[in-house]
Amino acid sequence: MKARCVFAGAGLLALAGCAAGPAPRIETPPPALPEAFLYAPEGSAAASLAALLPSDDAAFAALSAQALAGSPTLAEAAARVEQARAGVARTRAERFPEIGAAASVTATRSNPEQFGAALPPGIAIDAEQIAYAANLTARWDPDIFGRLRAQDRAARARLDAADADARAVRLALVAEIAASVIDWRTLEARAQALAADAEAADALARLAGVRERAGIAPGFDRVRAEGAAASSRSRLAGLESERARLLGRMVTLTAQDAAAVQAALALAGGPRGVPAVPASLPSQLLLRRPDVAAAEARLRAADAELAATARRRFPAFGLSGAIGLLAFGLENLFDSESLVGSLAASVAAPLLDFGRLEAEIDGAAAEKKAAFAAYRGAAYRALGDAETAYALVATADRESKSAAAEAADLARAARLAETRQRAGLADFLTVLDARRAADASGERAAAAQGRALRARVLLWQALGGSAAAAGAQ
Repeated sequence: MKARCVFAGAGLLALAGCAAGPAPRIETPPPALPEAFLYAPEGSAAASLAALLPSDDAAFAALSAQALAGSPTLAEAAARVEQARAGVARTRAERFPEIGAAASVTATRSNPEQFGAALPPGIAIDAEQIAYAANLTARWDPDIFGRLRAQDRAARARLDAADADARAVRLALVAEIAASVIDWRTLEARAQALAADAEAADALARLAGVRERAGIAPGFDRVRAEGAAASSRSRLAGLESERARLLGRMVTLTAQDAAAVQAALALAGGPRGVPAVPASLPSQLLLRRPDVAAAEARLRAADAELAATARRRFPAFGLSGAIGLLAFGLENLFDSESLVGSLAASVAAPLLDFGRLEAEIDGAAAEKKAAFAAYRGAAYRALGDAETAYALVATADRESKSAAAEAADLARAARLAETRQRAGLADFLTVLDARRAADASGERAAAAQGRALRARVLLWQALGGSAAAAGAQ
């Protein structure tokens, strides 16, 4: 009889293992990135990735510190990390016994007539009874097949993903602050160039006025010079709208009021040189970029969730027990006869669920496939960002050098035209046209240098910021 029970139990457990098929095997090879970047320029081995940021700008230092301390977006990401950490603590606790305590006082009153009127002699029914109880209980899942361990791995992977998301938010925040400060400094340089243009045009207008009053030049020269000055002032006024947009953006990023942001932007700007680009880093370091690391952690979480779901095909064992005191008089609660206890072991397994568990396994497998596709997408998005940033740095540098050379040549041409005009070899309109060309080139050179600096911030962000630099060491 006992043997038949054992064989029957084994058969039930074997049938339980067939309630759903095994978890599908899904290959997740790391993305095959190229060895080097196509557009990476010949960089300087002595240059550092951190130097691509305007770290010598006091406004950037102040605003980035304010943003990292008070940004709502960063605070939300930090809260997500705390939430994931709580999930890890919960799954870890599930692997340990659960111990509880309880105490109760129960009063009951019954009708003796419900037991009949003819009771045997010497037997009486107590119509009112009070029970006093105190219990200590314990329950534990030994996790023989590893379902709880798989859930713990999934929770840890989700914590890694939340931490990487927070680092990605921090990276994007610092990059946005750096780009905004560079744009602000570029506006200042453009404003200085336009102010110099207007001043030079005013000087020409005054000279033309003197010549007009002396009767040696027509009034047309003065009008042309005054029009050039008005054009420079018009462009100068148009820069205010760009300043207002940048100021509003930095208010959002730093969670500071406009007056505080403006006070920070009034700090010293530091040198305006364009930093050298570091030597090309191995493209495999892109896999350490925070957004790629977050996608990889979510893939690990999906893999662990699939394992936990598949382990539900196997029986779940449970151990439970209780020990306590039960007495019908408070003075008898601690008597030896009041000691009660229980010990139980249980096993539960799915037999016929008509495809429910198999559907859950298929759903978890699809989630893992989606997580793997997202991981590959993040890796190639990082590769595309890096290639774009390297190309932008190269083109912006060429543009900045050409614009600076153009400004120098046109300024020299304007000086030569003024010299020739004083010598009587050129007319006033030639001088005016040369000055207008030189003045316009100064603003273009300032804007081109700003784009070169901004491209370096994009490269810093595309390569993962300090994370890539640390990985290269």
